Amino acid sequence: MMRRSLSWLMLFTDIGFLAYWAATFLQWIPKSYVYQDYSNPLLVAWNLSFLPLDLFISGTGLASVALWRKQRSAWQPLALISMVLTFCSGLQAIAFWSFRADFDPVWWIPNLFLLLYPWFYIPGLIRSEQALEPTKGRGAA
Repeated sequence: MMRRSLSWLMLFTDIGFLAYWAATFLQWIPKSYVYQDYSNPLLVAWNLSFLPLDLFISGTGLASVALWRKQRSAWQPLALISMVLTFCSGLQAIAFWSFRADFDPVWWIPNLFLLLYPWFYIPGLIRSEQALEPTKGRGAA
C-alpha cells in the first residue's frame, strides 16, 4: 500500500519537475538564482540533458499516483521506477556540482531532496513488488 506521504511527495516532486522545466523554457528563473556559468552552452546542454529523465520521472510518478487512487496494483512498479530514477537524477546533479566545487544551496537543497527522499520508500516498494510475484517452482501444478 502506498503511504499518503509518498503520494504527496511524488506529486510535489513530479509537479515540481514540470514547473522547473516550464520556468526554464519560459525564462522565468531570475538571474540571481541560476547556476554558475548559466550562459555557457556546455552547461546549458548539461542541464537540458536532464529533461527526458525528469519528464519520464514525472510521467511514471503521476501515473503511479493516479493508479494508486484507482486502487490498481500497477501503481507499484511505476512508483518504484519513479523513485529509482528520482534518486539517479539527484545523484547526477550532486555529483556534477561536487566535481565543480560549486556549493550553492539553491541547487544543492533540491537535488539532495531528490537524492535522499526515495531511500525512505524504495525498500517498501521492493518488498511489495516481491509480495506480488507469483510463487515460482514451489510445487505448482
